[in-house]
Amino acid sequence: MQLRDFDYDLPTERIAQVPAARRDAARMLVAGNRERHRRVTELPELLEPGDLLVLNDTRVISARLTGRRPSGGAFELLLVEPVDGDVWRALARPAKKLRPGEVCALDGGLLTATALERERDATGEAGASWTVLLEPRGRGGTIAERIETVGRMPLPPYVRRERDDEHVEVDRERYQTVYAREPGAVAAPTAGLHFTQELLARLTERGVEQACVTLHVGPGTFRPVEVERVEQHCMHAERFELPPACAEAVGRCRERGGRVVAVGTTVVRTLEACAMPEGRVRAGAGQTDLFIVPGHRFGVVDLMLTNFHLPRSTLLMLVCAFAGRELVLDLYREAVEAGYRFYSYGDAMLISRAWSEAAGEAWA
Repeated sequence: MQLRDFDYDLPTERIAQVPAARRDAARMLVAGNRERHRRVTELPELLEPGDLLVLNDTRVISARLTGRRPSGGAFELLLVEPVDGDVWRALARPAKKLRPGEVCALDGGLLTATALERERDATGEAGASWTVLLEPRGRGGTIAERIETVGRMPLPPYVRRERDDEHVEVDRERYQTVYAREPGAVAAPTAGLHFTQELLARLTERGVEQACVTLHVGPGTFRPVEVERVEQHCMHAERFELPPACAEAVGRCRERGGRVVAVGTTVVRTLEACAMPEGRVRAGAGQTDLFIVPGHRFGVVDLMLTNFHLPRSTLLMLVCAFAGRELVLDLYREAVEAGYRFYSYGDAMLISRAWSEAAGEAWA
């Protein structure tokens, strides 16, 4: 497979810069349905009693920290993951100018960051990643609480803010799912941003069971594919947990003949990484670098709700693997023409594995 096989044209004005006025008011393009252009709030009408909705309950941390180096120069950290206690792996800017042992004062006055060691990438070259020690200044709670107080939401690079303080509170609320519980992500599982507590309650009333996995989305989700042959791309690993309650819910769904509905690509990766025979999953925790491209044999997921993804991205490749590359790219072109909003704060699409397996036959 060639990287260019996953390309499409997208006018910049289609990239959503702010969320919809109401989460579930986002538009939803439904593949294979006679009424293709719907709203997320209509999702209960498209699912059946006995289906299982699987959500990613990771919580985005306020991982973007800014401050000053001892020289007075501006400094920025994007926290990636804890290493040991208050030592974190972080992307630093400027990474080249930092020196081991430098103590940087972070904005807000509640934290300092001591540079420990610059890490090397897979080629052995020094990269943007550092290990840093976060330490408290004055009074203000735990390190985690201080991060949430002074940090900013780690918005993706295509979401522009004219001023640094623009939309801060809106982003803090809306770049987070309403069911977020387990802190650790530095990017939101964006398909989940469309859900409200009211919508979840309506799905329950419809007879749709709900279960959660946790996959902490890392900055690698925005990492571009830089090789022309897709199979040569090195997928980033992300921490996950699939609890026994979710594994049991998938088993019950199979027994009653329901469908497993994944909310987002992160849920798809988690379920498929833990797939067992007969559409079931095993409980467990660890890291997954599963790279799903066309040709992958899906063992668990039947339906997927997902946002529209960047051209040439691993996320788009996963969606193409699930529903068929030609169908997905046709849907993307249709969405562009119909004025859908793209990417993290954008609209959604609902697709079925059965649709790609029985091309041309409606599934709902």
